[in-house]
Amino acid sequence: MSSEIDALTQALARLPGLGPRSARRAVLHLLKRRETALVPLVAALQAVAAGLATCEICGNVDTRNPCGICTDPRRDVSTLCVVEEVADLWALDRSRLFPGRYHVLGGRLSALDGVGPDKLSIDALLGRVAEGGIDEVVLAMNATLEGQTTMHYVADRLAGQGVQVMQLAHGMPVGGEMDYLDEGTLAQALRARRPVT
Repeated sequence: MSSEIDALTQALARLPGLGPRSARRAVLHLLKRRETALVPLVAALQAVAAGLATCEICGNVDTRNPCGICTDPRRDVSTLCVVEEVADLWALDRSRLFPGRYHVLGGRLSALDGVGPDKLSIDALLGRVAEGGIDEVVLAMNATLEGQTTMHYVADRLAGQGVQVMQLAHGMPVGGEMDYLDEGTLAQALRARRPVT
């Protein structure tokens, strides 16, 4: 194997979800299908690398600044969904259920990891809300101890700003079986119970 192919294999092996074996299989696939797989992949990577930017408004990663979500006139500017990371934004936006705009904190509060409020874009969030025009802020944090701590901290900072602060519902997932759920999920599902409709 040439040093270039070996370097490609090692680069792919560093990606999440790919180990050395999977990376070798991916490289073999790309080499066998050079015109239909390798060349378009290289072109796509070059285009993204050349135009990659972090949105100055929301913190999303896109090939333009401001990002496509922030400049989309069809988005409801009165609702704002706050997420921990860009991956969370992309996951929520794929559902096509949230019509508003987003704000990426860039992580979550974690005393053990040395991540305090100054390391997150909380002040930028407060600035966006202070500008006016936002009626509702949805705090879409992960259901971890750090995520919930971050949610409560942000909610406290938003108190008195004249916006409705909401959180995502938690509980039993659709298609989930109770026998496989942890006690925390079951407890939250019981606390969030509602009438049968």
